[in-house]
Amino acid sequence: MIHAKNIHKFYDKLEVLKGVDLHIKKGEIVSIVGASGAGKTTLLQILGTLDKPEINTESSLTINGENVLKLQDVETDNSKQEKTFRLISWIGGIYTVGLLAFLLFFKLTIFDDIFRYITIAALLLPLFVLAIYMNRYFKKKSKQDKVLSNFRNLNLGFIFQFHQLLPEFTALENVCIPAFMANKPKAETEKEAKRILEYLGLSHRIHHKPNELSGGEQQRVAVARALINKPDVIFADEPSGNLDTHSAENLHQLFFQLRDEFGQTFVIVTHNEELANMADRKLIMSDGQIIS
Repeated sequence: MIHAKNIHKFYDKLEVLKGVDLHIKKGEIVSIVGASGAGKTTLLQILGTLDKPEINTESSLTINGENVLKLQDVETDNSKQEKTFRLISWIGGIYTVGLLAFLLFFKLTIFDDIFRYITIAALLLPLFVLAIYMNRYFKKKSKQDKVLSNFRNLNLGFIFQFHQLLPEFTALENVCIPAFMANKPKAETEKEAKRILEYLGLSHRIHHKPNELSGGEQQRVAVARALINKPDVIFADEPSGNLDTHSAENLHQLFFQLRDEFGQTFVIVTHNEELANMADRKLIMSDGQIIS
């Protein structure tokens, strides 16, 4: 399901991940533990395509058979186009200023009118070319950015410590958002969202907004949102870190029920020893590496 090899990550000169290798099978629940600063969340964000590793010839990351680093390379290639865009902008600006200076400081001949029209055309030409380039560039960039975003939205689900629910929307609307982003029909999406919320024991709360829900209920709404597109993998970063003991225990049991019911793979970063020990495998990180 997930194969990662030689994953490195630097923040300036600080090496946060030091060649991490990882293999997670389909349907596994894997916990990642370690002291603060060990690189757990950074690794989770890279596995979830929310961040990019340092790219080298020995690095690889595949999720459900998809070479994720190739999708990320598509976005990285945009930097070359951005440099070209800036260069053309500078050339166009210098060219325009130069022509304006010529008009201001040089006396015109008896062909003033003809020269003036030619100059106006000459001024507009680079601006027209630049506008065409900008239009093509941003269209291409938008299309490229969507490749990785679409893969993430359709194949990966995320659960965070602080829910990340939109306060102006109801529980049902929050759950539907990823499906709407994937252009799924409204009626079908709402039916599926209601089914998941009912499964999670929230059928009576679907029209409530986040501030009308308890912490445990908000987290279950976040779980429902992560499930709406039927992702293959769900990444959870301290999912019970903001819950009371009872709500945390219910959430932990829910992960295993979901795995048994829907066959999803779970990768969970946690400081909760109980949850970590319940997992099929517990990976321990220290100083940017998996040590066991």
